Amino acid sequence: MVNNFRSLQAWETSQQLIPGGVNSPVRAFKSVGGSPLFIRRAQGSKIYDIDGNQYIDYVGSWGPLLLGHADPIVLSAISEVMKDGTSFGAPTELEIELANLVISAVKSVDQIRMVNSGTEATMTAIRLARGYTKRDKIIKIEGCYHGHVDCLLVKAGSGLTTFGLPDSEGVPTEFAHHTLTVPFNDVDSVQQVIEAYPDQIACLILEPIAGNMGVIPPKDGYLEELRRVTTEYGIVLIFDEVMTGFRVAYGGAQELYGVDADLTCFGKIIGGGLPVGAYGGKKDIMQCVSPIGEVYQAGTLSGNPLAMAAGIATLKQLSQPEVYAQLEETSGVISDGIKHSAKNHSISSFHNRVGSMMICYFTSQEVIDYETAKTSDTSKFSKYFWGLLGQGVYVAPSQFEAGFVSLAHTAEDVESTIRAVDNVFSNL
Repeated sequence: MVNNFRSLQAWETSQQLIPGGVNSPVRAFKSVGGSPLFIRRAQGSKIYDIDGNQYIDYVGSWGPLLLGHADPIVLSAISEVMKDGTSFGAPTELEIELANLVISAVKSVDQIRMVNSGTEATMTAIRLARGYTKRDKIIKIEGCYHGHVDCLLVKAGSGLTTFGLPDSEGVPTEFAHHTLTVPFNDVDSVQQVIEAYPDQIACLILEPIAGNMGVIPPKDGYLEELRRVTTEYGIVLIFDEVMTGFRVAYGGAQELYGVDADLTCFGKIIGGGLPVGAYGGKKDIMQCVSPIGEVYQAGTLSGNPLAMAAGIATLKQLSQPEVYAQLEETSGVISDGIKHSAKNHSISSFHNRVGSMMICYFTSQEVIDYETAKTSDTSKFSKYFWGLLGQGVYVAPSQFEAGFVSLAHTAEDVESTIRAVDNVFSNL
């Protein structure tokens, strides 16, 4: 059992002041039961709660901390910039430097615009696609999450060619009616929807590696076929690489799979752990953005110098040789260890991993889309989560969130993690 007396006290107070006690829903631990830990500090691969407990962290602030927590080079860069001020609401050379780093890494990006969050990036990319094509409808992949944008908080209608339905209160039905949802890894459904509305679809947006229903890689040929069919019908292909950008490879999923998007959304890693987002792509599309085009988007804190400095310091380190080979090796050992332990203890599970993103689903089915992901035994996952927490390993408090490995995870961390997993599986 975890000693969490102070966290429980903080949780009671927080619920009086903040809706649900948290500023982002998954932090409330509703998927696993119980109450959340309140974190005091973090260093390298470890986080420490306010009760003084230490955990090996595989959440990594939900993905951006590829270098680990409190990386000294990133902290130094932030500190130096902060001496001159925290925000100007005016251009800085740091914006140019980070833009150049991203453009150099992702060949499909000719120009880029910095924003403040992944949600803002996806929201604007869709608006830009609509402005560029002069069309209204969009295609969204079921189970992919792109932030809390009205037109993206949509569940599927009763059939592929029916309009979507709001997935949240406060979203007008009319907004959802412009969104068509299709399953992940299913090209035929995309073709069917496009043929039903051949001149009305502005864009198709997806996570090239689905990271918000666990971790689901694209099937062989899936992204290539999406690229082909969207090109054929003049539809803007948007890759949401907020999670995968600079994580699965330096050039993101586009480098890994060799498929270029028209527009790409970034976040998380390019801010080095600070709030940031960006969207970029082909010059003829990006030229439609205000002040040179008619698609409006603005942000007082966009290009904030602290986030730019953190991003620059992060990407420069990630560009060094052997970084991704190290991540691949460490992640592979952990994933293989979990699989081996599950097999030894006859645990029904399915394991997906792409680079340093991984997941253990508690299902005997192959997980290839949202429907198969939902076959997971979430009650078993809850026991797994609390069992690991009790042994000092912190994973995401949801079956449908990815686990992230960082460069800060050591051989000792890996060994401790596999041992903890084995102990938990022996009692499931």
